[in-house]
Order: sequence, then C-alpha cells, then structure tokens
Amino acid sequence: MTTADADLRRRAEEWIAGDVDPAAQDELRALLAQPDLAATDLADRFAGALAFGTAGLRGVMGAGSNRMNRAVVVRTTWALAETLRESAAQGSPSGTRAVPHVIVGADARRNSDVFVEDVAAVLGGAGLRVTLFREPVPTPLVAFAVKHLGAAAGVVVTASHNPPEYNGYKVYGDDGAQIAPPFDERIARAIDRAPPARAITRGVTQGVTQGIPRPLVDALRDAGRVAVAGDDLATAYVAAIRATSDRLARRDRPQDRTIPIVYTPLHGVGHRLMSRVLREAGFTAVTTVPEQEKPDGAFPTVAFPNPEEPGTMDRALALAASVGARLVLANDPDADRLAVAVASLPPEKGLRVLTGNEVGILLGHALLSDAGARATKSAVVTSIVSSPCLKAIAADFGARCEETLTGFKWIERRTIELEREGYDVLLGYEEALGYCVGNAVRDKDGIAAGLIVAELAASLAAEGKTLLDALDAIAERWGVFASRQMSVPKSPTMMRALRSSPPKRIGAEPVVAITDYLAGGPLPPSDALAFHLALGARIVVRPSGTEPKAKVYFDLRAPVATAEPLMAARAHANGRLAELMQAMKDVLASLPGGA
Repeated sequence: MTTADADLRRRAEEWIAGDVDPAAQDELRALLAQPDLAATDLADRFAGALAFGTAGLRGVMGAGSNRMNRAVVVRTTWALAETLRESAAQGSPSGTRAVPHVIVGADARRNSDVFVEDVAAVLGGAGLRVTLFREPVPTPLVAFAVKHLGAAAGVVVTASHNPPEYNGYKVYGDDGAQIAPPFDERIARAIDRAPPARAITRGVTQGVTQGIPRPLVDALRDAGRVAVAGDDLATAYVAAIRATSDRLARRDRPQDRTIPIVYTPLHGVGHRLMSRVLREAGFTAVTTVPEQEKPDGAFPTVAFPNPEEPGTMDRALALAASVGARLVLANDPDADRLAVAVASLPPEKGLRVLTGNEVGILLGHALLSDAGARATKSAVVTSIVSSPCLKAIAADFGARCEETLTGFKWIERRTIELEREGYDVLLGYEEALGYCVGNAVRDKDGIAAGLIVAELAASLAAEGKTLLDALDAIAERWGVFASRQMSVPKSPTMMRALRSSPPKRIGAEPVVAITDYLAGGPLPPSDALAFHLALGARIVVRPSGTEPKAKVYFDLRAPVATAEPLMAARAHANGRLAELMQAMKDVLASLPGGA
C-alpha cells in the first residue's frame, strides 16, 4: 500500500467513525474494500472539504468530506449555530442579546427532507429557537419569513436549478439577504474547527471526542425550541407580494385577466404558491403542465431542471400551443427564478422564449414608468453582466441604476444601502433569470416576478398587445440592446494572460478601455475583466468558480434610425454580435495555453 493510499484510507475511516448516516458509512466501506483505491473516486471525495462559498454549500450528494451529505450538513449547522451564538454574546448593533431565532426550510430534492431535519435538530440542540417548514417550500418563502419574523438567520436546503444529483445549503442573515463577507467567512472558519458529526470513542485512556448534539425534532418541539411553520407565513407572503404588485402596478390601465396562461414548476415546489398568487390576483385561465406539477427530485421529464437550458420548457410550450396560451411562466425547482415565453399576435407565429435580460428590461421599464414611481426617489440594481439597457431607461426617468457583481447577495447588499440613502429600489435583476421586485423578499423571487409579468401582460392584452410589442416600443425609443453569452474552456493562465497582454482590438473594433474588477474600487474585488470597444460594445470575461470554464458576456447597442424597420436594426445588431463573439473566440484561442 502506498503512503498516499494509507493516508486516504485513514481519512476515510476517521470520517466513517464520525458520520451520522449508516448508509453513507456503508458507501465508504464499499469503496475501501476495492483492491485499487486509485480506480475509485475516493480521493476526490476527500479532496478537502466542500467549500462554503456563495451563501452556503452546493455539491454532488454522496459520502465524504467533499460531498453533500448529512455529516457535512450537521457540521455546517454546528458552525452556523456557533457563529450566531458568538454574535448574540457580543450583542447586535441594536443591542439585543436574545436567543437567536432561525428559519429553516427545504425544497423537494432527494435527501432534502432528511437534511432539513438535521439542521433543525442541531440548531435546537445548540439552544437556538427554530421555525421549521416541514413540508417542501420555495426558497423565497423562507427568505421572506426571515425578514417577516425578524429572525437572526435562515437556512434553505436546496440546489436550486442544478441536476438531480446535487443538493445545497443556503444561508440568510438577519436582514433577510444572502450572507456575504465577513459573516460567511466566520462560518467557514467555524466549520474548520467543527467536531465530528457524531461522538467518536477513542478508548479508555484517550477519552471521547465530543460529537454534535442532535436531539429528535419532536422532542425539541415539546421543549419549545422548534416550532413548525403554519400556513400563516405563506398567507403573509402572498399578501406581501400582492401589496408590492398593487403599489407598483399601473392601476390607471385596464387589465385582461382572462388571458390564457400556462405555468410549470419543473417538478419543483412553486406550484402551490404560484397558483394561489395568480388565482387571488384574479387570473382565471391558468393551466399547469400536469406531468411537471408535483415535486419530484428526480426531475423525470427534463434533462436539466434549469429553464435557461434548451429543451427544458418544451412541454410547457407544447401545452401553450395546444390551448392557445398567450403567456408561459416557468419556475426553477426552488421557485427563485422565472422564465417567460410569449405568444405573438397573430398567434400563428408561435411562442418566443424571452431572455433574462428581456424580462428584466420589461419589469424595470414598467416599474420606472409608473406614475407613482416617478414621484419617488427611485432606483434599480443590476449586475455587471446584465444588459446596459436598464441603465439608459433609468436615466431618462431620472432614476438611479447601480451595477454590482454577479449574484443576488451583492444585488441585495446594494439595495439595502440605497434604501438607507432614501431610495425606493423598485427592482434588482440579473440576466440569469433572477428578479427581485420591491423588498418583501431580499432575494430573487420567481413567484413575485411571475405575478408582475402576468399583470403587465394583462395590461397589454387589454390594448390588444403583448410583451413583444412592449419590447419593440422600448427598442424604438432606446435602441436595440443585443446581449449574448458563451462558455469556453478555462485554462489556469487565461485571466492572467488577458491582464498581462490585453487585446488592443477585438475583431475590427479597438478596445478603448478595460475594467479590471480584481483591482477592486467601488465593488469588492472579483476575477472579471470588461473590455469596452470603440463603438460602445462591452465584453465581460468571468471564470466559473465551480466548473472548468469561463463565461463571456457580450452587450451592444444599435440605434434605430428614423424610418428604419426594427427587424433590420435587430438583424444588424445580431450580425455585429456574432462577429464579436467569433473575434473573442479567436482572442482567447491565441492566448498562451489557449482558453
């Protein structure tokens, strides 16, 4: 046996001894029984610990420190409890020292029900108060409950739109937003010093390594440490997003709420609340894709439960075509994202799936152009890779538009800062189908966004128009904003090479400025570069933190000349965009080591 094999075996056996899950223990023992450990994935399972990153954890389920499993959940929750207790002992900025209260919920993925019980058990066992959603719920409902109940934190067991083999662990802070530095860094450090998930007996002379207390949840309920959430929280959530809709929607215009709508939760947890919200708002012709209505963590009818992926919305589009639906709404499995498709008029032209940028532009324009919104000190927040179109619209309406790093933890942090400055932040959005309307929920919310999109479509339908007509009107006033992204293989030297030898031209266009987000400035440092071209186009390159690829985002604006057909302007913009994409591929391929 090699030294490496011996070390790997030792780490695996220690993990087995401290694991709380007999099935996971057996899984590792079966791998250890193999004659050649190098032929197994055991080394990868123990290649460090699953990183506590973007607001929490996300990874493939399986046994081992580098997988998503009960032992990892228990140790992470212990670290969260320690961090919250430390904060309570130090006193919050408001001076309160109450026992921390945590909201806990989960989606319907495989093992989510087990993980969420472990979370509640560890928090309750640590002396914290817990409000537990025992039934699967959308992520936005948990985020809402944190803010609504004034809790110290929230935990959602979810992997959002990842494939079926994934699960995750998302944490909210006491402001209801995803945690950000330094709070996430404190939790990560606490994980490093967490004891084994269960007690390990070392022998009479060596004593016992203390494991993590994990009482039965029912016993914690009897002791008053865990309360099971009732329907009152869902009712309050529905009322809050309807109040946001009532405040922001244009009530001076008639609405046709009889428009046929098709909805799909993609086997996720959005159906109950989305259907309720639309029904209570007066929409009378909503049809849910029947084979995707019930939660199912296997996602049997889709290859990838992400509505951005080609083919994922095919069943919804087919049903919409068969029933003559004018609008299609789709949530991802935890209902924090929203995808939209629209039927053209006449309907024989079929349905078109809108991009995330198009939905964000429609929402932003509708909210900014509202008469009530113009009377306020208004703002919108987008990410550095979202379309610049909303910034142009906001400027014309006298509103503020801020850009943040990608991710809603940054969008909502900036939103909170702007609110402290007296701004009414109408919308936060990023191009990856994430939208936050108002501030009832401090995260992306596919259910609230779905209601606003439906109401906008109903207003346009009363005028004999569709969301596509609204996009045309926006393009005619502010120009055609064309956006696209591509993924390329990432080499270890790609970003360094782009910084040391940046291109002077991309295709036929000179590079006139470069923004290096790693240098910091008004935004936290991030490994991303933006190339600004002579004719106004922008190209952003950002390596993925979890996959061996980089994402490249392209944005440009093409003005619509007087009497120029809009179709011709769009064709020109898309042609120029295609040329830039090919030119950027050539730039990346020419780097040392390639892209």
